[in-house]
Amino acid sequence: MAIRKILLYPEDEPGLRKISEPLTGMNRQVRKLIRDLKDTLANDPRGVGLAAPQINVHKRAFVVRLGSSEDSPPEENPLIVIFNPVILAEGDVKRDFDGCLSFPGLYGKTKRPHYLNLSGLNERGEPFEKEFHDADAVMIHHEIDHLDGILFIDHIEKMEDLYRIIENEDGMPMRVAVSDALSRGDDSTILNRHR
Repeated sequence: MAIRKILLYPEDEPGLRKISEPLTGMNRQVRKLIRDLKDTLANDPRGVGLAAPQINVHKRAFVVRLGSSEDSPPEENPLIVIFNPVILAEGDVKRDFDGCLSFPGLYGKTKRPHYLNLSGLNERGEPFEKEFHDADAVMIHHEIDHLDGILFIDHIEKMEDLYRIIENEDGMPMRVAVSDALSRGDDSTILNRHR
């Protein structure tokens, strides 16, 4: 089991912004990358997807937990690996929830396609073409962005769409806009880098 350090924003921004290269074949190094991605994602209960650049490996590979939702525990959804993804078609763009393991505790509303037709290679190196819908399409689009050095904050249209979830005095989760936190002196590094 190899759990890798996940690069964090803003301190690891150069690594997160680097564009990834295609994988050229299956070998021992690629199989190790698959294990590392799966182990690292499985180790974080919040995670539903992880791209190779997030563990500082700049190859076009990611792992996702399809069918993930608030109603299903992550362990009930199998991990799948996708190499060298190519978006053949996309549509049904709308605003939805977004978050990232490289931005712990930070979430936002972004516009992403809720329909993707994708080609790529599976973890055995076999080519595939498949359609993805709704949250699965959003998640895959997010991970493909990582391969191109694009971060979810790049899709934030206004600061009010960026928020943290904190516990109130009753221990209940509540959403706090980053713009509100800024007025209290918090989160300035994210805002300064984002704008």
